Amino acid sequence: MNILIVDDSRIIRSIITNILKEKNIPNAVTLEAADGSEALNILIKTKIDLFFLDWNMPKLNGVELTRAIREIDQYKSTPIIMVTSEAAKYNVLEAIKAGVSEYVVKPITSRNLLEKINKYL
Repeated sequence: MNILIVDDSRIIRSIITNILKEKNIPNAVTLEAADGSEALNILIKTKIDLFFLDWNMPKLNGVELTRAIREIDQYKSTPIIMVTSEAAKYNVLEAIKAGVSEYVVKPITSRNLLEKINKYL
């Protein structure tokens, strides 16, 4: 299982990676990207089974990246979990309309994140 974590914060990428390691997902490989543009380059070369996206990133934000991912046939139903500090109701609605599967507001906790991803593992 290839998991792509896209966030411009190295700390957040590390936190998510560590939470996933705690879960001990068999054969899980975590890949990281610092922005949406870098993420697109990765997902074109490597099949991704689960995405974690931040909203606020340079070059291509999380909502724009979600729309781009959903335009690729092999990713039409791949789970996308938005992990962001954008907590307003209209942000959540915009993300869902773009194709996000789950929405987690920072600060994230292990329990909070694992609750959202369990159904996809």
